[in-house]
Amino acid sequence: MSGVPQVLTIGRISVDLYGREIGAGLDRAQTFAKAVGGSPTNVAIGLAKYGHRSAVLTGVGDDSLGTFLINGLTDFGVDTTFVRRVPGGRTPIVIAGTESPDSPEFIFYRDSNAPDTQIGFLPDEISKSIAAHVDLLWYTGSNFAVEPLRSTVLELLEKRARKPHTIFDLDYRPSFWPNSSNAHHEIHAGLRYATVAIGNLAECRVATGLGEDASAEHLADALLTSGVEVAIVKGGRDGVLVADHVKREFVAGLKVETICGLGAGDGFGAGFAHGLLSGWSAIKSVTFANAAGAFVAAQLLCSEAMPREDEVFALLAKNGIRLTA
Repeated sequence: MSGVPQVLTIGRISVDLYGREIGAGLDRAQTFAKAVGGSPTNVAIGLAKYGHRSAVLTGVGDDSLGTFLINGLTDFGVDTTFVRRVPGGRTPIVIAGTESPDSPEFIFYRDSNAPDTQIGFLPDEISKSIAAHVDLLWYTGSNFAVEPLRSTVLELLEKRARKPHTIFDLDYRPSFWPNSSNAHHEIHAGLRYATVAIGNLAECRVATGLGEDASAEHLADALLTSGVEVAIVKGGRDGVLVADHVKREFVAGLKVETICGLGAGDGFGAGFAHGLLSGWSAIKSVTFANAAGAFVAAQLLCSEAMPREDEVFALLAKNGIRLTA
């Protein structure tokens, strides 16, 4: 890819192995589809499919699976300049089964020092400059779970100085943290760098420290109090709350036959980021993002399922929603 990227995402990358037998758990799945995976990586892929110059800052092992990931990113049109091979590192694998398509079973096979966390030798001056000046920077809650990735991300965010659009995907994965209290401390601190915060109800509760009975409205208020300009609280089938310091609005979800719900959030994230890069309002961006997430959920593999813009508009039209570019 030539030219400076518009978008930089930071964090997880893996090889995804998803059971092809829909409705079968991992105890019964016999064949698996293989794809590039990892939430921020999928977002970069989605944005590349929308036509944006995207890059991902991450690490892979110096193994054949690392080669598979780098080649896959290149095929999707994602800039791999900031993908580093970590000597001795083993590329993570995620295995998923779809006995319950809305809530698939999945297992992370990743070392505590997974290559995507071992980018402490970054940032060099070039990557610092890119992170400070890209049109959109995407970072995640998981970025703060372990060193040296945490310090690397904090250095990039300090240099960026909360420039729009700096999007924080709250992305709470319990298995990455010693406990929820530690996750709250680090993820809440990460809010001070963001202009937009995105999370489901559970992720927003961890980020804000509010209890299980906290409503989407209360969670949005707490996120806005942290200084973000836009708070997006995903409520599953109840829709998505979009809130800023002036107004708030619920955007209803789309009904599709779910094949694998694991990729819906990444499809939503890429769709929302595409809207912002296109100059759309937060409401229009979320409406588009809902459809993008639904499109991905109706297929098996996340990265392979990331839609084009015309496919999302077609799904919206099929559901009676008129939204134009």
